[in-house]
Amino acid sequence: MTDSYIALARKWRPKAFNELVGQDHVRQALINALRSGRVHHAFLFTGTRGVGKTSIARILAKCLNCEVGVTDTPCGQCASCREIETGRFVDLIEVDAASRTKVDDTREILDNVQFAPTRGRYKVYLIDEVHMLSTHSFNALLKTLEEPPPHVKFLLATTDPQKLPVTVLSRCLQFNLKRIATGQIAATLRAVLEQEGVAFEPAGVALVAQAADGSMRDALSLLDQLIAFGGGSVAESEARAMLGTVARDHVVQLAERLAAGEGPGLLRCARSLEQWAPDYAQLLDELAALLTRVALRQVVGEEYQSDELYAPELIARLAGEFAAEDVQLYYQTAITGRRDLPLAPDPRTGFEMTLLRMIAFRPGGEPGMPGAAPAGTAAASPKRAAARPERFSESHSPQAESSPAAGQSAGAEPTLEQQWSALLAQLDLQGAARQLASHCVLIAREAGRVQLALDPRSRSLRAASLEEKLAQALSRHFGEPLRLEFVAAAEAGETPAEARQRASRERSEAARRAFESDPGVQSFRERFGAEVISETVRPVK
Repeated sequence: MTDSYIALARKWRPKAFNELVGQDHVRQALINALRSGRVHHAFLFTGTRGVGKTSIARILAKCLNCEVGVTDTPCGQCASCREIETGRFVDLIEVDAASRTKVDDTREILDNVQFAPTRGRYKVYLIDEVHMLSTHSFNALLKTLEEPPPHVKFLLATTDPQKLPVTVLSRCLQFNLKRIATGQIAATLRAVLEQEGVAFEPAGVALVAQAADGSMRDALSLLDQLIAFGGGSVAESEARAMLGTVARDHVVQLAERLAAGEGPGLLRCARSLEQWAPDYAQLLDELAALLTRVALRQVVGEEYQSDELYAPELIARLAGEFAAEDVQLYYQTAITGRRDLPLAPDPRTGFEMTLLRMIAFRPGGEPGMPGAAPAGTAAASPKRAAARPERFSESHSPQAESSPAAGQSAGAEPTLEQQWSALLAQLDLQGAARQLASHCVLIAREAGRVQLALDPRSRSLRAASLEEKLAQALSRHFGEPLRLEFVAAAEAGETPAEARQRASRERSEAARRAFESDPGVQSFRERFGAEVISETVRPVK
């Protein structure tokens, strides 16, 4: 007859300090206390479920009662160690405070405190979920905590330390156990699977580690469930099916359409997900997590280490397609939309509106995207720009022509700034490379080169890879090899980015003037003494 199956969460429970995952701050403090002989009489371990509170308490009980002596490395072989592991050690009294809340229960437990331990060196009281004790029970416990016998140690564990009386907290050494990092959980799960001889895909393990939400016990329980669900293996597709998550390809498609600013395509992609009956809140979480990886790649560059869920090449490509400020806006919109999802008429509608908000509120609006460049700047879309192509002349000098006013007549020669803005609307350029171009001013194009002046405040945008992308886009547009030269030019002119900002300010100012001159507003001000908060007035389009 074969032995009964032992759940992974029980089988791989830490049996010594060196087997603990995370919690280095707690482990080192306890090891130092044991080595120096300064072991406090009462310890309080706090933290969310499954992070190791009772495991640490049992290891500490083993350290105190190992037959080798008080040590930070119990032998695990003596009778005391083995009995503590199996829960049969007579001097380790484990109490579930959630089921024994009455004062009579507490007094019954503490009646034998004054007696010496039966077998071990110390009598150890392990009280789990101690915050569930009643007020009278706390009072009974407090008396013992104030004057404990030398042979007694109290190990208290709780997920809610705020409910403990201050008088109890002040008599314990308190250790706050942290949520375990997703990377640490994933590494531990991989080691467990290798020891168990179970085939696995790293992406599937990563999904389980994410779903565990910082709990090692939850991770092992989910892994057990996934092995059964997958017929003895751990694959990404089975993990997503079990956890109810949408395939990451769909999340990537959403991100790609966001980067391209394709409103209709984004909506079609979102609606195609309905057949999977997704958890839309979780979908927004995954989109926000992907945007976080993209933002980190943009800031850190090639030093950024991707995880098993997304290939480094994918993150690098998306980082080049997104503008940095767009990533920040989309991330903020995603987490705000997730919070507001319960207020939507239904989850799908809330999800779709969150995606549309991302497109609608893009800062400035790149040419060719929804929320396009305001009136007075470059053409609003590549199609419109292509309908009236403009090419700047073979050679220009910044002194050759002056910048006319924004209201220049239709027949006048376009300025360098206008030519550059119109050209940007036609270039096949995305993300950070377009941001670099939009902060430049055209100086000249001659003899296979294009001279640009970069806004001094935007020097941080320069990068060899982005300059190469801009040069390639210009070369494709003009059908000849072109190289870029960045020159210093005082008063070079207005960049496309500055033009958009100026136009936005002018629209806002016009909206404020129109609002303040509205007869209804003036009537309110005269009759009720109302005041207009100018900063809150925004143009409607």
